[in-house]
Parts: sequence; structure tokens; C-alpha cells
Amino acid sequence: MHSLLEKYWDVDRDTIWHPLTPHSAAEQEPFPFITRGEGIYLFDAEGNRYVDAISSWWTCNIGHSHPWVVEAIQRQAAELQHSILAKRSHPRAVELASRLLNLLNDERSHVVFAGDGASAVEASLRIAVQYWYNIGRPERYRFAALKAGYHGDTFGAMSVGYVEDFHAPYRNLLFDTYQAERPFCAECPYGETPDECDTPCFESMESIIEKHGEELCAVIVEPLLQGAGGMNIYPAAYLRKLSELCQRYNILLIADEIATGFGRTGSMFAFQQAGIRPDILCLGKNLSGGTLPLSAAVVSDHIFNAFTDTEGKDGTFYHGHTFAGNPIACAAGLACLDVFQDQQLVHRTNQLGQQLKDRLDDFRNIQGVTNIRTLGMLGAFDLEATENGSGAERAQMLSGLLYRNGVLLRPLGNVVYLMLPLIIGEEELEHTVERVYNAAFQV
Repeated sequence: MHSLLEKYWDVDRDTIWHPLTPHSAAEQEPFPFITRGEGIYLFDAEGNRYVDAISSWWTCNIGHSHPWVVEAIQRQAAELQHSILAKRSHPRAVELASRLLNLLNDERSHVVFAGDGASAVEASLRIAVQYWYNIGRPERYRFAALKAGYHGDTFGAMSVGYVEDFHAPYRNLLFDTYQAERPFCAECPYGETPDECDTPCFESMESIIEKHGEELCAVIVEPLLQGAGGMNIYPAAYLRKLSELCQRYNILLIADEIATGFGRTGSMFAFQQAGIRPDILCLGKNLSGGTLPLSAAVVSDHIFNAFTDTEGKDGTFYHGHTFAGNPIACAAGLACLDVFQDQQLVHRTNQLGQQLKDRLDDFRNIQGVTNIRTLGMLGAFDLEATENGSGAERAQMLSGLLYRNGVLLRPLGNVVYLMLPLIIGEEELEHTVERVYNAAFQV
């Protein structure tokens, strides 16, 4: 064992409670000790190099240690480390908010900064509820969402994105949400094909909105891709229908693009592929390129204007996080946007996405591989049970094989997915998918 790993492993087990990690895992072999990142790669304490095939929980679209971002962080850290945004401001927050609105071609919105993705979702939920309260409709406080959606692990986020395997102990503490059947194109229960689909799956959401529209304050969805819900891809037509129905019933639409934003799906933001405009847009993860905690809710001005404290009433949004809009994080975010623009990463995503799709099509000849699907630079497939084990067990075996072969993956149950950094080269993409292909044959 490497001296650094030997030094830290026992201390790690005695001191750190690792997220989403069973206790039994810490009793087995040591975890990888990551000490450095560069481009698409992570390096461990023993000098081994790994392709970061999930972009470190979907955050590092521009890879690790990009020099522009590193320089921006260093420069800002030497100038101003932190200053609260309550009745104060600072240049980087103003610049980043302006850049985001320009990127969205939207001058009719305001940006609420937060820390992580769940914080942006919580802010959005509170904004939606208080909006209706402020305009004299407090009875409109309920939410609708899609089954198998995931919006974070805070209590509000769990309520609108309840996942039984993760959240069951807290069920009694969560508020009730209307849950619509999710569109599930991989195994369409209506027998539709993508070319002919008229989204009959939308009837469930339509029924909820028609029946409960007068008590709904908002609908929240992950546009086009339910991430933690199994990398479930659904068509833009569903999102268009949802937007139209929300407008008809005067219900706010919240687009959670924590995972899908910033080029991942083949457009800068996934909702753009449906040609809609959400009332509130949640951003995070890649907002700072995975360097520092930073998220945001972009809120349309028709909502913002309802929070006035004039005319004898106080409609102030009394919500904020200590590090919301942190100057260093905002500086990183600005540098990330520079990288996107300079390297034309959205255009590049479409080119690489086609390569990824073509290569994953070859997986169809592997026993027990099903539901191969892609969206931009997201590729996923399911593993069925075979004589080697259940689908989830096979996915873990595949992950172990790839780890030993220089690729870091983290399956979702029986779902194996690739969310490679968008800066990956064509040869690196080909080589990585080839290793996944060979490993899939072995499990």
C-alpha cells in the first residue's frame, strides 16, 4: 500500500461518514484516494490515472484544473474571499448574474444565488409558494412533479423528488406532492415509438393539473432527463405540452437543470430544445465547473415583482444562504462560461454525442444489455439479470473491472451511464467506450 494511502485510510474510517456509502464498504479494501485532477482524468495517491467518466457527480463538464478557472479562483481569492449579498453586492455576483441572463437571452429575470443544487431547488419552492401568498392566493401551495424525479436531499427537495430507496425514513416529515406518471420511453407502456409518439403518457400530468389546478402553485421537472431516477430520457414534446398546460392554468413551471444544464444534453440548457421558457430555472453543478459550491435560481420578473415591500405590506423573500454568491465561486463560474464560449462546447457536444451514440449502438450484441439510450453527451444502458447475478450486481462488477482498467464509474442500480467531460477528445472517447464495452462482455 502506498505510504500516503496507508497514512490516511485508518483515519478516514475513524473520522469520515461518506455520503451514499454503506458502512460495509468501508470495511473492505481502501477507497481510491484521489489527490489530483487534470483534464478528463483523476489521479490517486499511488499515481494511477482514471478517466472521470461521470464528471465527478456530473459537475466537471470542462474537466479538472482548467487553467482559466484556476487563475480566476486565485486572482479572486487574493482580492475578496467573501461578502454577503444581503443589502450588499460585489462585482463577480453582478457579472455572473448578467452573463447568465444574457446566455438565456432573458432580460426579464433576476438571479437568486445559493450553494448546492438542493439549495436552489429549496429557494425555488419557497419562491413559488410565497408568490401566490403575496398576490392573495395562499390556497395555491401544492406542487406537482414526475414520479422517479430527483431534486436533492433537503426536505422540500425530497418532497417533490421522493425516491423510496433514499428517502423512506423521512416520509412522515415530507409534504404531499401530486406525482404524475413519468414518461418512460425506454419501455413505453403504450407501445409507442419515438417517430410516432403523441405522448399519451402526458395524460397523467394533465389529469392532475385539470383536477387540482386551483391549488397548485408550481410543477417541477427535470427537463428531458431524469438523472438519479435512472437516466430516463423523455421527448421535448412532453415538455412543450406541460408548458402550455401550465400557462393555461396559470401554474408556475420550475425547470430543474442542476444536472442537465451547461451543454450536457446537446443545448446549453435542456429546456431550450422544447422551445419553452420556464418561470424558474434551477442551475448548479457545472455553474462553477465543479470547483466550488454554487447554484442559482433564475426567476422571471412577473414573480420577482410580487415580492415588493411597498404599499403597506412586506413581501420580502426572507431566504438566503451564508455563502450564496460567494465571490470566489462566482469568479470560477465566469471563467467556466469563458471556456464554454471559447471552445464552443455546446457545438462540440453534438459532435461527440453522435460518436457516443454510434459507439453505444454496438452494445446491442452483448447479452443482458438493454435500453441503450443517449442524449447529447449522456449515454446509458441497463443490465439485466444473468447467471452472473442481478442487474445491479453485474453493474457493480462492471464498475470494479473498469476501476482496475482506469475508468471511474458509479452505476445507479442496474443502470450504467457515461457523463464524460465535454472536453474529451475523440480518441479518448473511443478508448473509454471500448473499455466499457469489453467490461460489459465480462460481466
